[in-house]
Amino acid sequence: MQLRSRDMDCRKVLRWLLVHRNYLIIFITPIVILPLPLVIPTPEAKCGYAIILMALYWCTECMPLAITALLPVVLFPMMGIMESGQVCVQYLKDTNMLFIGGLLVAIAVEQWNLHKRIALRVLLIVGVRPALLMLGFMMVTAFLSMWISNTATTAMMLPISQAVLEQLSATEAEADEKEGQDNQAFELAEVSNTKPPLDNSTGNQPDKNSDLEAGISSVSERRRMEREAKYLHLFKGMSLSVCYSASIGGTATLTGTTPNLILKGQMDDIFPRNNDVINFASWFGFAFPNMVLMLIMAWVWLQCLYMGLNFKKSFGCGQTNEGDKEAYNVMKNEYKKLGRMSFAEAAVLVIFVLLVIMWFTREPGFMPGWASELFNKNGQYVTDGTVAILMSTLFFIIPSRVECSCTNTDGHCDDHEEEPRDEDKQEKSQTKKLKAPPTLLNWKVVHERMPWNIVLLLGGGFALASGSEESGLSVWLGESLAPLQSVPPFAISLILCLLVGMFTECSSNTATTTLFLPILASMATTIHLHPLYVMLPCTISASLAFMLPVATPPNAIAFSYGNLKVLDMAKAGFMLNIIGILCINLGINTWGSAMFQLDTFPTWANSTWTNTTHGTP
Repeated sequence: MQLRSRDMDCRKVLRWLLVHRNYLIIFITPIVILPLPLVIPTPEAKCGYAIILMALYWCTECMPLAITALLPVVLFPMMGIMESGQVCVQYLKDTNMLFIGGLLVAIAVEQWNLHKRIALRVLLIVGVRPALLMLGFMMVTAFLSMWISNTATTAMMLPISQAVLEQLSATEAEADEKEGQDNQAFELAEVSNTKPPLDNSTGNQPDKNSDLEAGISSVSERRRMEREAKYLHLFKGMSLSVCYSASIGGTATLTGTTPNLILKGQMDDIFPRNNDVINFASWFGFAFPNMVLMLIMAWVWLQCLYMGLNFKKSFGCGQTNEGDKEAYNVMKNEYKKLGRMSFAEAAVLVIFVLLVIMWFTREPGFMPGWASELFNKNGQYVTDGTVAILMSTLFFIIPSRVECSCTNTDGHCDDHEEEPRDEDKQEKSQTKKLKAPPTLLNWKVVHERMPWNIVLLLGGGFALASGSEESGLSVWLGESLAPLQSVPPFAISLILCLLVGMFTECSSNTATTTLFLPILASMATTIHLHPLYVMLPCTISASLAFMLPVATPPNAIAFSYGNLKVLDMAKAGFMLNIIGILCINLGINTWGSAMFQLDTFPTWANSTWTNTTHGTP
């Protein structure tokens, strides 16, 4: 009895600790690592204390990530590392404006369902063959994730994929049932037409019929189970293809996912003379081919894992069936529900296209851009953030519909509307109030959908990088990593990508890049390696979290549908992590090296390093 009571007490204690673990981490962690700044009272140790504390809070998520990102505002001034004004400035920089502008465009696209129209239109072109259907969903999801959030893209695409597969399964089930009924009728007719022996003609006939029916039902049951297993396999493969392609697609553009913007901000903060080496055009030039390569490899891997190597069967060469037509009609009906393109959709599409064109042509690299010719002759006055805010402001200026006598509330023109009677006109004029049409976006919608926490996360990362530089911690880290100079650069990049890839499976990709990038910048300048050679591949690697449902929101959404097990995601994701890291390192050593001259140590990194170590202005 005493042992049992002790066991019960231990369980209660453990349960209490588990329930209150966040409070314990919040209060115990600062005390445990407090000896670091007390025993070594240097600015480097004090900054290290703040970084370690924030890293542990971010990894355990005992507090909201955005609140943890605000700790430098408290810790750095109190420890004498930076003044409060210097810290607070870090929280709203040019990169944050680029992030906000890009998200405003994404919110406008989602608000008017433009992304769904694009997705369904492409899927109708691709078709519903299993392999082509998976490739079509991956292409559409990756493209949309380049511009809108990975979470919103996954949440939109998964129900469409599930509906199409359910229709394929239902149609195949009806065909099997019909075939089974025809076979049963044929077999019974054969038995009834066969003349039985005279001595037992009445006794065994019912037994034969019942045995035949039982055999046919067992065959039907077996076919049903095989069909269900087949489509469960397809459901798993399609769910994984959507969530993985959302993460992969986000790496292709500078605004596609938060780690990309963190790299942009850290480069501008740590290396202010980098000549705008990372902008929308240069990032796209490197990351888009890498994204396409990763997407193709991911499709091949998932095709082999969930559909087998029978490409003829998967592509359905030379085959036609009713199931394909029914599944195609599902997507066609969804597209018809959207109706004709409204004025608002067209306006959002035009603004979106203009924004992308302006981003690409601002500083294309191979020729002078419009910004350098008009505004940036004496400095970087106009940036990608300037363009993003300029174009996103139009959403609050342009009306969502054009008012005219033939336009209805949806922005469509009613060509065949009957002429109302005089009495109706008089009644309408009395009841209907004159009201201006709403703009494409309003602040209420933006306030509800804008992830303001990411703005604070970006600022927290910039504050950490600035604090590391001001305190001298970045110099100390660089000197500590000096022995890596004897290691081949490609090996350093590969090992660091694997390290970041493992770390990001257990923590936010935003927190991962925020913590790693300042350290990588210090290491690169110490061993005279181009900073982008390690910072760029590690930034993209932080988005390759494919193994666990909790690693990214797209993974969690796919897992919530109930078809996947953790083992399914881990098995598919582990190999995809390896494939992704190999693709990134292939890109950084081929076209990436040619684009950014990664085989030479840049002067802007050398001058920054000299200024930091010797204190020269």
